[in-house]
Amino acid sequence: MEPIRGPRLEGKVAVVTGGGSRGDGIGTGRAASIVFAREGARVAVVDRDRAAAQTTVDMIKAEGGVAAAVEADLSSYDACVAMADEASGLWGRIDILDNNVGREGRGTILEVDEAEWDAVLGVNVKSTVFVSKAIIPKIIASGGGAIVNISSISAWCARGLTPYTTAKGAVISLTRAMAVDHAAQGIRVNCIAPGPLYTPMVSSAGMDEELRERRKKASLLQIEGTAWDVGHAALYLVSDEARYVTGVLLPVDGGVSIRSPDR
Repeated sequence: MEPIRGPRLEGKVAVVTGGGSRGDGIGTGRAASIVFAREGARVAVVDRDRAAAQTTVDMIKAEGGVAAAVEADLSSYDACVAMADEASGLWGRIDILDNNVGREGRGTILEVDEAEWDAVLGVNVKSTVFVSKAIIPKIIASGGGAIVNISSISAWCARGLTPYTTAKGAVISLTRAMAVDHAAQGIRVNCIAPGPLYTPMVSSAGMDEELRERRKKASLLQIEGTAWDVGHAALYLVSDEARYVTGVLLPVDGGVSIRSPDR
């Protein structure tokens, strides 16, 4: 294979769900959208909050990139189909999907009620299934492409978030199944598991500087993770540089999840 030259996603169309962020901050969906656009992709920024999606679009356009906001609540399959049709109609194709929608859920199985289970599994798992089901035919029609699903190191580092741990574990298994199911159609499917990141979602929850510093020092690298780290990992996985990579789980956590508990 010849070395890749120029923008890595030139000519590609990407759909990023959860592509808005709170305020002007940079969450993982916004970061991926901006990074993809910087590498030449035209980006459909999908969010249930149109204003948040539009803020991302405005950031991309300010840098000379191409993007459009798509408002969608991805809790139903019909809404996902409508979103896929709108996104594919923007530039006539879809090559890349970044499934970035997520929701946290706290408590043990004794504490969490049925409605919370349905909500957490619905946002993290069902929406990923429904969005992928709606988008995959569009990617096939474009000649193949790449999908990135966003899990979490909470999938194997349980910490009192049992519904979330369960849902994010399911996303990993779903990724592997999708990679097997759709390889023959020219679609690669991979998964990113972020660790502790400083994002608008975290900062808006009222994290103080002491906790922020503890999270930073939990990293083997002694640095703070941000949404940009996930965005750049996603860029690699959807680019042709990862043409021989499918069905993998890539932790982006500064080594947090491999630290021995006695260290």
